[in-house]
Amino acid sequence: MTDELDRVRDHYRATGLTDRLKTALAVFGPEEQRLKPEQLASLDQFHTRGLAATAELANLAVITADMSVLDVGSGVGGPARFLAATHGCEVTGVDLSEPFVEAARYLTARTGQDGKVSFKTGSALELPFEDGRFDAVLLQHVAMNIADRPLLYREIKRVLKPGGKFATFDVVLNGGDPLYPVPWAKTPGESFLLTAEATCEAVEAAGFGTLVRRDDTAIAKAWFAELRASGPTSLNLGVVMGKGFAELTTNLGRNLMEERLGILTAVFEAVPTKAL
Repeated sequence: MTDELDRVRDHYRATGLTDRLKTALAVFGPEEQRLKPEQLASLDQFHTRGLAATAELANLAVITADMSVLDVGSGVGGPARFLAATHGCEVTGVDLSEPFVEAARYLTARTGQDGKVSFKTGSALELPFEDGRFDAVLLQHVAMNIADRPLLYREIKRVLKPGGKFATFDVVLNGGDPLYPVPWAKTPGESFLLTAEATCEAVEAAGFGTLVRRDDTAIAKAWFAELRASGPTSLNLGVVMGKGFAELTTNLGRNLMEERLGILTAVFEAVPTKAL
């Protein structure tokens, strides 16, 4: 497992990330200029359909202001900041990449959300939180990098309160061998995809009941077609992941269009242990 984590950590190394973000964000004004979370949406939402997907997932999970929410694989913190700004909840992000966590803290300070949003460096397979800490957990385009799915979903269950919600939005196998490189993996060695069916079975085996299960592949295809037609903006995920990111995104779109891969949206409820 250590070797797998090291490969994933290397994939998201992002040396000098915070400095690159400072340079890119100069278009909005001086460093002391307060930013809105929406202004960062084109570069801080690390998943298909961007901000729209985060908003839908939060609504499906019925996120409310009185909740404590964990974003696993939080990247540079876009979903966490959006949830706090839109729903008024407290959000904690955890990510394996130290540069991502540093950048997430910087961007959160720029949006003035330090009081509601915080970040920690840590592994999704050993979450640095006590049992039953959170009301909801979000996982967006993260599980594809994790081989030990049973442990991942058990850890998420562990940190959730009984009856807590686990909302996931992830890439799944859909009938063909994926073309690489893709945004989460340059080679199959960093990619651990499951089918939608196998994903849901693994989650349920960890102690969850299914509330929502949706195939969003068609919506994702339409999004990629629109993205291709409109062309890239200057503030995009390439700022975070480097110049080669355009090729990785193109390959993901092709994998979806050729039905090699699909998109699963699902919400689960943590079943109390005594009821299992």
